[in-house]
Amino acid sequence: MARVTVEDCLDHVDNRFELVLVASKRARQLARQGIEPTVEWDNDKPTVVALREIAIGHVTKDILKQREQDYQTSNLDMVLSTNSLNLEGFTF
Repeated sequence: MARVTVEDCLDHVDNRFELVLVASKRARQLARQGIEPTVEWDNDKPTVVALREIAIGHVTKDILKQREQDYQTSNLDMVLSTNSLNLEGFTF
């Protein structure tokens, strides 16, 4: 596997600061939210996988925003369905 460089990622992201934000947000999605990567893991850490996805062009700031909204919506649906079962007997 080839190394990922900042220059590879900057072809798809405006600047280094945005790269840090996008990569860290994507790494959190991979590590904590169970979202599947668009590249193979190759026994790498989530941060490296996130940078590889950005360098290839699979992940941009716009894609991350959409995926986060989808994940939050699915979690909200799960919480609401669980809570509706637990609210029986309560009056509001």
